[in-house]
Amino acid sequence: MVAGSDTETEAAARLVSNARFADRRTWSDRIAGGVVRAGGIGIIASILAIVLFIFVEVWPLMVGAVVEPGPSLAVESAPLALAGDAYRTHVASLDADGWIRVRRLADGVETTAREIAGGGAPVAASADSDGRSLAALTGEGAVAAASLQWEIGFEGRTRVVTPKISEPSVFSVDDVALGAPIAVRDSRDGDARVVAAATDAGEIVVFRRQREVNEFTGEESASVAQSTVAAPADLSLLAIDDEQRSLVGVSAGGLLHRWSALDPAAAPVETVDVDEEITALAFLLGGRSIVVGTDDGGLEVWFETPQESGERRLTRIRRFPPHQAPIELIVPSRRDKGFVAVDRAGVAGIYHSTSERVLWRGSLEQPVTALAMTPKADAIVAGGPRGIEVLAVDNPHPDVSVWSLFAPVWYEGYAEPEYVWQSSSGTDDFEPKYSLTPLLVGTLKGTFYSLLIAIPLGVLGAMYVSQFMHPRLRNVIKPTVEIMAALPSVVLGFLAGLWLAPRVESAFPALLLMFAAYPVVIVATGLLWLQIPLRIRGQLPGGSEAIVFAVALAAAGAACIALNGPFEALAFGGNFQAWLRDFAGVQYDQRNAIIVGLAMGFAVIPIIFAISEDAFSNVPRNLVSGSLALGATRWQTVSRVVLPTASPGIFSAIMVGFGRAVGETMIVLMATGNTPIQDWNPFNGFRTLSANIAVEIPEAPQFSTLYRVLFLAALLLFVLTFLLNTAAEIVRQRLRERYARL
Repeated sequence: MVAGSDTETEAAARLVSNARFADRRTWSDRIAGGVVRAGGIGIIASILAIVLFIFVEVWPLMVGAVVEPGPSLAVESAPLALAGDAYRTHVASLDADGWIRVRRLADGVETTAREIAGGGAPVAASADSDGRSLAALTGEGAVAAASLQWEIGFEGRTRVVTPKISEPSVFSVDDVALGAPIAVRDSRDGDARVVAAATDAGEIVVFRRQREVNEFTGEESASVAQSTVAAPADLSLLAIDDEQRSLVGVSAGGLLHRWSALDPAAAPVETVDVDEEITALAFLLGGRSIVVGTDDGGLEVWFETPQESGERRLTRIRRFPPHQAPIELIVPSRRDKGFVAVDRAGVAGIYHSTSERVLWRGSLEQPVTALAMTPKADAIVAGGPRGIEVLAVDNPHPDVSVWSLFAPVWYEGYAEPEYVWQSSSGTDDFEPKYSLTPLLVGTLKGTFYSLLIAIPLGVLGAMYVSQFMHPRLRNVIKPTVEIMAALPSVVLGFLAGLWLAPRVESAFPALLLMFAAYPVVIVATGLLWLQIPLRIRGQLPGGSEAIVFAVALAAAGAACIALNGPFEALAFGGNFQAWLRDFAGVQYDQRNAIIVGLAMGFAVIPIIFAISEDAFSNVPRNLVSGSLALGATRWQTVSRVVLPTASPGIFSAIMVGFGRAVGETMIVLMATGNTPIQDWNPFNGFRTLSANIAVEIPEAPQFSTLYRVLFLAALLLFVLTFLLNTAAEIVRQRLRERYARL
């Protein structure tokens, strides 16, 4: 009875223990499942967060300008010309009574004034687009110009802008036409001023005032040189470029004339017909592009382009959507290739030449008689009968658009539209070139040449190792190849750029011989191996054939290197690079796509090999055994049974290798010339999206246009790999369903 009770007690204890164990296992499974789910959700959330962050950084590139009303100033009469300082604290106006007045925007108080026209009311006026000088033409035939200086100081931590107006420079002009056009331009250092005015005699009088400072005494002196340029008598507009090299004017019939301001001639350097009457004219930043407004509301950009004859001629490059009224005034931005245009109906617009964007359009509150843009391009100053109004402008990224990022753009000085990436230059009037197309082509180019090497070697090597190689040798070869994937890409790039590239350059004909000789050597070695009697081959250690093939390939490579000189002399006249340049018109760059293909192919092979080898090895053995049992040879079994069954895994291996090649940075950065050339030529260098990010991001100011374009490149890389991986997964699933029935 006692023994029975003990047995029942032990059974009950075991039941309790089993129940507790089951509960612990259940909770362990739940916790593990929760951790796995949380990890998966966390990974997906992290990827989505990264994509969202990149998108937020890119989105401002697509947004236009934001214009908001600012302070307004009451004036007695409509101003003839305007200028503002860089910090939007003051506005200078040349008024109809011949006085230059500077008013503070905060309260409208006049801080300084100076008479410029010598008592006579101006009949014409002009402002330097940099806001450094104002000029007036008086009824007595005198042209007066005065400089504006905005001295910056601090009272504690408060910035104080003190405006000053220099003593006017007065130039006398004979036979000046009443209301004739005048133009003024100061040099960037303020030492040189060019003033031009049209006369009734069919001439343009050009005054050049040069200020000189004695380096020893500090004494300043000024000299004035006068010259004349033959011109039409009906000139209506004049403009001088930033560098004071060119002078352009407009006459009736829509004729645009260009002269050399430094070397005046009897006739214009060039005259072009714009087809419509020109009502407004301005040089864009840099002095190369000319923007004209016409009486039908059109806006066009012209600049010089090289011709086949070697000459450079003005060419119409761009047309913007027209206004509904004739264009009245145009002022350029001093930060980029943008400009502001106003028509006679008071409708204003902000445009950018390079990106061809209409960034903003809106109506002003009055007819505009004078227009200016502040030096930082962050405000528009418009004057009219009702006073002076200031419009605050937020326009951080005007120089890019979807078109300019991916389509050919006609840049200044180019013969035709092109795809160009050039993010910086040595001058402030540089035209940024942010075309991503050469980088995208470079990415695909490097990927193509690397996979051209990696796919055959990786897939066929995996097939041989898994299906034909002796197991003892396979256990050594497979881990060795997989360890190759651990080699740092920076080491591979370093070796490719500094060691491999010069050797390939000096022995490229030998490399061509290797590509031709290796298939022949492999086939010949295989045939010779089969000629050895089976009884002899059976006595050799397993895997001996691999050693024989390795020795044969090494000997063939040594022979190709030894024959490099004779083969180069026979086929290429003794100099392959010269033959390539003369025969094909191609320049051989030492660091080119072939070097990247060899180096990056070496990096991608282990990935493709490892995944493909697993796919081959995971083919059910009953399929292989059944095929062999039915009388098929080993090769027939591998090619007709194993290869189709493993094709989904092989396709996945290729896609993973593709993604590895697309995202590679250091090998491309160090093994190629890193030049953004849009060319599939294997002897040229290139630049990829990832390498471009690595090169440019350290020098890109935060939140600048370049900064955001680099984020766009990263987003493009993500979208490219996402679409390819999605398509690859769809193809893999269909292949798997197709061959699952075998």
